Amino acid sequence: MASKPQAASSSFEDFLPILAEKLGGDGLIGELCNGFRLLMDADKGLITLDSLRRNAALLGLHDLTDDDLHTMMREGDFDGDGALNQMEFCVLMFRLSPELMEQSSSLLQEALLHELHDFR
Repeated sequence: MASKPQAASSSFEDFLPILAEKLGGDGLIGELCNGFRLLMDADKGLITLDSLRRNAALLGLHDLTDDDLHTMMREGDFDGDGALNQMEFCVLMFRLSPELMEQSSSLLQEALLHELHDFR
């Protein structure tokens, strides 16, 4: 399922590049993980279509249609289990942010340098 991400039919303002600039690579990943936890089904530890419907407004996604939510789930579900795990969610968020995709190599480099510094 390596298709090109489709834009949602509803308007979507991409705040990830702003978050990345303000928080850095580690901070952005931390915020994505927080977003995952807000959207996930607590019993399953995954984002399901039902949990996404229920919790989307918490992340400002209240204008997305059911078709938009289905599309997001299909785009991010790499293992085909019908749900998104944390890694799939983070990858999807990067893929849905064209500007962030352009910046991702510098963010990755920053995160790696931070890990190397902590390792020493």
